[in-house]
Order: sequence, then C-alpha cells, then structure tokens
Amino acid sequence: MKLPAIVGMRLKESRKAANLTQKQAAEALGILQPAYARYESGAIQLDYAKLVAICKLYGVSADYLLGIEDDAGTKNY
Repeated sequence: MKLPAIVGMRLKESRKAANLTQKQAAEALGILQPAYARYESGAIQLDYAKLVAICKLYGVSADYLLGIEDDAGTKNY
C-alpha cells in the first residue's frame, strides 16, 4: 500500500535538513538505500518501528511526518 504523498515529501525534507544522503539515512536505520528510497517515493509504508527510528534520527514528531501537524506544531485537523 502506498504512503500519502506528504509522508514521502516530509521524509525527504527531513533527510535533507539533517544533511544526509539516502544511503546515509538508510545505514543509520539499518536498511538498504533502495528500501529507504521506496519510503520517500511512497511505494511502501513505514512500519511502526521504522517510523519511530526515523523520528528519532531526524528529531521530528510522527505527527509531522504523517502530515497531522505542520512544522510549527499546528495540528492540521
């Protein structure tokens, strides 16, 4: 099942803000770069453990990555 486009976009933005390549991010998460690229493209869903690991890696909330809140912490509902 595909991820909503916002998730892939926020993953990419967060990775770039952390000054990491896809390969570096993948290595930090213990996965291969092609798998990480599929997260950013929305081709595959994040499981809970990967979502938590990515939030910790980039210092962002799950609500932000999932599009529930914006970068200022304002809820989008």
